[in-house]
Amino acid sequence: MPEPLFEESGSDTAAGRLDDDNYPAYSMGRAAEILGVTPAFLRALGATGLVEPQRSDGGHRRYSRAQLQIAARARELVDRGTALEAASRIISLEDQLARAHERNAELSDRAPEAESGG
Repeated sequence: MPEPLFEESGSDTAAGRLDDDNYPAYSMGRAAEILGVTPAFLRALGATGLVEPQRSDGGHRRYSRAQLQIAARARELVDRGTALEAASRIISLEDQLARAHERNAELSDRAPEAESGG
């Protein structure tokens, strides 16, 4: 019996990868094309640490949809005249603030339960 062409193991199915915003589906060239930037821009984002692509078995950079969304935010800031390093820092701080707000909301939601003994 021939081996199947695709593995069907848990969340690593093809359908699961299509829904996964963190799956590194895009090559550097395709990511640059989608964003309307050069590969050099994506490499520079990697150098700032804002977007760190995964690597294929051959060592090529691979980007996820989530990373492309971050890169698009950086491009918007750079297009408005913000230096790339500053744009990377702004985005990093915005994300930290959003996580802090989420955590604060979680803790606020738990506070009434703790007071009522629930």
